[in-house]
Amino acid sequence: MSIRPIDVARTDGGPLWVEAVATPAGVEVWWDEPRPHEGGRRCVVRRRPDGSRVDALPAGWNARNRVIEYGGRSWRPLPGGGLVFTNWADQRLYRLDGPDATGDASPGEGGGPVALTPEGPARYADLYLPPGRDEVWAVRETGTERDLVALPLSGGPVRVIVRAQHFLMCPRLSPGGGHVSWIGWDHPNMPWDGTELCVAPLGPGGAAGPHAVVAGGPAESVVQAEWRDEDTLYAVTDATGWWNIHVVGREGGPSRNLTPREEEFGDAPWKPGMSWFAVAEAGLVVVHGTADRWSLSVLDPETGELRDVGGEAAYWGPTVSAAGGMAVGVAATPYTPREVTLVDLAGGAREVVSAPKPLPARELLPDPEAVTIEGVHAHLYPPSGERDGGPAPYVIFVHGGPTGNRPVVLDLEIAYFTSRGLGVAEVNYGGSTGYGRAYRERLRHQWGVVDVEDCAKVARGLVTMGRADAARIAIRGGSAGGWTTVAALVHSDVFAGGVAHYAITDPESWAAETHDFESRYLDGLIGPLPETRDRYTERSPLLRAAHASGPCLMLHGLEDAIVDVGQAERFVAELDRHGRRWALLTYPGEQHGWRREETIVSVLEAELAFYGLIFGFETPEVPPLKLEGRP
Repeated sequence: MSIRPIDVARTDGGPLWVEAVATPAGVEVWWDEPRPHEGGRRCVVRRRPDGSRVDALPAGWNARNRVIEYGGRSWRPLPGGGLVFTNWADQRLYRLDGPDATGDASPGEGGGPVALTPEGPARYADLYLPPGRDEVWAVRETGTERDLVALPLSGGPVRVIVRAQHFLMCPRLSPGGGHVSWIGWDHPNMPWDGTELCVAPLGPGGAAGPHAVVAGGPAESVVQAEWRDEDTLYAVTDATGWWNIHVVGREGGPSRNLTPREEEFGDAPWKPGMSWFAVAEAGLVVVHGTADRWSLSVLDPETGELRDVGGEAAYWGPTVSAAGGMAVGVAATPYTPREVTLVDLAGGAREVVSAPKPLPARELLPDPEAVTIEGVHAHLYPPSGERDGGPAPYVIFVHGGPTGNRPVVLDLEIAYFTSRGLGVAEVNYGGSTGYGRAYRERLRHQWGVVDVEDCAKVARGLVTMGRADAARIAIRGGSAGGWTTVAALVHSDVFAGGVAHYAITDPESWAAETHDFESRYLDGLIGPLPETRDRYTERSPLLRAAHASGPCLMLHGLEDAIVDVGQAERFVAELDRHGRRWALLTYPGEQHGWRREETIVSVLEAELAFYGLIFGFETPEVPPLKLEGRP
């Protein structure tokens, strides 16, 4: 017995955003969830205090946006069960009145969603409802320009609040309404390199006056800030080398670290709107830990004491909300998927409120193990399926980013392979988040070197431990993980083959053709151009395709605005020119990542067929895959 591709597709992904709302009847919980079987849309779901769940977003609407291409916070609940959200198809902001709405008539009453923004090139994200104001705040992106804007919920002209740094996130109104805070940064920094927490007075017309930088800087990353009172804010910043929670004054000055420990209370903000703490009456509800285990606790801001409320979950995601003595987040374990979980902050009781997902039998799921091999962090998932005995074939999974990590959670994509006798090792190579800034900085100017070496170290370590067959180790990854996959194939002799999902294959051409957010990312990962062009040439997998240690399967979406499909096409052309074996599958309607059920199934089947070809086992349950090039 083994796990089917359709099982993976129907449990793939999880909620991105959650919100708790206090009502007279109790606490409501809101979240969004992927719907691969509905064309990959994200639907917003409302769970009432009586336990009933309803889709708050009608069929055909998709609560996503393309701000910085990765998208940001895309919805907020309104009183009465309504919703304000961004729609994927046209990137406009909409209001939808709920079934419980009362009071004056409003644009969406008695009908469907009503647009609050005009047609045009602008996109909106990081939605925020400032207390006491009948408007929604958002980061607006028009081309390569961004500002913070306010839009009346009843309709009307857009008001600009802030024009400042090139990139903006986390707009917040102070409790007294007199100040606005935000986080901003400029090229060539990425938000995990250095950001500025800014505070400005709000003028009579609702626009911000001159601002002060109260935390952060070129080499200090602030990733979230919330007002404590009219004079101070809580801010997650890595001034100490770890993302800890500090209290900072609205005019700057010395800050006070509430969590002086070698743990992360934040992570890389790839999507504007991510959150790792929420202010509650009981204290701060915080997500914290390392990439090996993320916990949920209540932090006493006066004593610094942490009280665990997360239970046995090995992972709490970067979204948390609190209201009415309750907190809500996204939790998972090695044997349960990401689930929306409601926590009683007083008694500690926890309740999963999202709909249950069908799961395979427990014996089909691997038992993960967090290890460190030659200083490299990894999570091992041994094979649970039938095999011939002795060392197993293994696949090294490489996460994207590269400034990211893989937590220890149930991933049916991994279990799909382990249930068939393949071992999996997820490598949190140097440059990964979740282990402090020094570990992140190992990759500075070393992308294509440290990541490749660390994956090879783990692979060789598995052989030394007697777990892996040295002749049957593959490597796979997506996006930046796809880069490491093809780089490892051409710069090492460890891997028998590689599977690259929407991969970067030539860094210099990618830097020239990619989107604004990541257009200067390589300044820190490889070096600035043109001064360090030799590094780009030396590390380019495209220019070293002749040295590939094994075949490569490339998989790419045809609507990918982050990594153009040309990166894959040019790489396989070079493999073919040098007599190396390859396959390329492309998917219409897919962007940077797989969202449609049929695509997820196809990709998994192709990947399994590829491993069968290079490792020498039969895969009769999936369509055959043909490798081009000379055998």
